[in-house]
Amino acid sequence: MPGPAGTGAAPPPLRPRHRPAAWLAGLLLLVPATVTVCRMLDTDGVTPVPQLLSFLPWLALPAGLGLLLAAVARRRGLALTAVVVLAATAWSSLPYTTWTVVSHGLPLARVRVLAANVEFGQATDALIATVRRERPGLVYVSECDRACRRALTTAFADELPHYASVEAEGSAGSVLLSAHPLRDWRMIPATMGMPGATAEIAGRSVRVQLAHPMPPLPGQVDVWRRELGRIEDFAAPRTGPTLIAGDFNASQDHAAFRAILREGRLRDAAWAAGKSRAATWPVEGPLPPYVQIDHVLVSDEFSVEDVRFLDLAGSDHRAVLADLDLRGER
Repeated sequence: MPGPAGTGAAPPPLRPRHRPAAWLAGLLLLVPATVTVCRMLDTDGVTPVPQLLSFLPWLALPAGLGLLLAAVARRRGLALTAVVVLAATAWSSLPYTTWTVVSHGLPLARVRVLAANVEFGQATDALIATVRRERPGLVYVSECDRACRRALTTAFADELPHYASVEAEGSAGSVLLSAHPLRDWRMIPATMGMPGATAEIAGRSVRVQLAHPMPPLPGQVDVWRRELGRIEDFAAPRTGPTLIAGDFNASQDHAAFRAILREGRLRDAAWAAGKSRAATWPVEGPLPPYVQIDHVLVSDEFSVEDVRFLDLAGSDHRAVLADLDLRGER
């Protein structure tokens, strides 16, 4: 017989064998739900969210498994929640948008840019071989200690005679090599070296800046956010052509990285080439590369022709090689 009028149908009780599936589904959905909400709210949150944001596309896996377990447990509400979390995670993992710009003017010069982290100088020899093969005109090198700097400036004294550097040991050293004259040397204050200068390319002054903020390790998230903020401050009052490249220790899913693009009206060359999800780290270790944290950022005076990612023996990063066209004024 039907129940009394106005009595709603209660969800069926969980069978004993379904309870573990339901609990496990809830646990699996917790991380992707939390990380996706932070991504959609444009915040990096607090540990462990900044670290987990690097895994955002991969969080669709636990979300999908959570949906499967919710279906096995026959919990409609939990399954609906899982569908929402999975859809939000997939949507958040789409290539991010940036300023839509059109480069005006005729091409003045082809500029080939190479950004490489040589991991405490260990990949110096591999980088030298790569530079000789690819012949870039600007080379941004992170974690280049004093021995690395000497090797690079000696090897390319003719091809890349101009440079700006921060001389230090270990990960703190960096060097920016250029085939074009450099002036107005500067350095963004940071734990690791971030040198910059103004390059003269085809009669135009181009601001070139190496980026290498601290990684968002637990206990160092504030330092990471502050140093990315200094790169944002450098980019914000942009006037004229600008190239910022290096190991940003941040992906497209980090709000602090997107702020640099937004405030500086810059584009990520990999995004412009349709390769914003190509992973650059970690090349070494038990996990395959899962996140792109090495970037070449360009202003709208540049058009992006191609971007490639190159392995460097001895480094845990892939290098980014970008072919750009510097264009004249309108």
